[in-house]
Parts: sequence; structure tokens; C-alpha cells
Amino acid sequence: MNDSAALHHRSVYAEDLRIGQIMELSSYTVSEQEIVDFATQWDPQWFHTDKEAAESGVFGGLIGSGVHTLAICQKLVVASIYDRWNVIAGKSMRDVRFLRPLRPGDTLSGTLTVDDVVLDKRSRGLVTTTAELVDAQGNRMFQVVTDAYLHCRPTS
Repeated sequence: MNDSAALHHRSVYAEDLRIGQIMELSSYTVSEQEIVDFATQWDPQWFHTDKEAAESGVFGGLIGSGVHTLAICQKLVVASIYDRWNVIAGKSMRDVRFLRPLRPGDTLSGTLTVDDVVLDKRSRGLVTTTAELVDAQGNRMFQVVTDAYLHCRPTS
């Protein structure tokens, strides 16, 4: 996609968003191999990487890294929403909550809620959102609050 096509594709500006607006995320299914591969690279704790040892652990089996769950959340938010937004950059993530362990075969989906939009004098807005992931049974798995800067609509 060239630059002008990319800009046209990104049609949502800061002032287009409304507090309380809820947007659906697509879904993603995580495999056992992906859990092990991710953890081997980024969070090599035994209960993420060693299936046999994990079976005798407190969770009774292999679980995914919380960092992996965060990465899946980011992927879903970008693919479902941020690809249409005129994002400048993220500012912060906070209140990260791992509510249930990620397990092989889990399918995650969820929502992104707009919590606040503050426009400033530099033609941008600070948008605060809460992302929440659930598994296929609707159990709450993960939650994070994010602040990101978006462009305001051009005035010319």
C-alpha cells in the first residue's frame, strides 16, 4: 500500500471517537507450539516451556506467558481497529491484568472501549482505551488500559 492509500485507509481521527464507544476485536487461537516458542524466546520459565514439568505445577499444565497474552491483544487491536485509526504513537500501558492463564488451544477475542479523548493544540488527541480479552467460553482472560496519540482531522 502506498502512502496515500495508507492515509485513505486510516480514516478515523481523534475527534471521531466517542467516550464509551465499544469496538469488537477479531479472534485468535494460540497453539501449544506457539506458547512454547514464544516463551523460549521471551519468557523462558519452566511452566511456559516444559509441558511435562508444567503438568505437576500449580496450573496443572502448560500456560502461556502473560507477555504473550499482551502481544496477542496488541495484534488483535491493531488488526481490528488501529489499522483504521490515524495513530501517531503509543504513550503508555497500565493496569495490565492477567485474569486467567492462557492455555494451548484457547481462542481469544474481545473488545476495545474508548475511555477518554483529550484534544490538544498540536492537532492531536490523547485517546485512552481499555482492551479486554475473553476465551471462547466468555471467561475474562486479560485487560489493559492504553494511552495513544492520534492525529486530528486535517483542517485544510
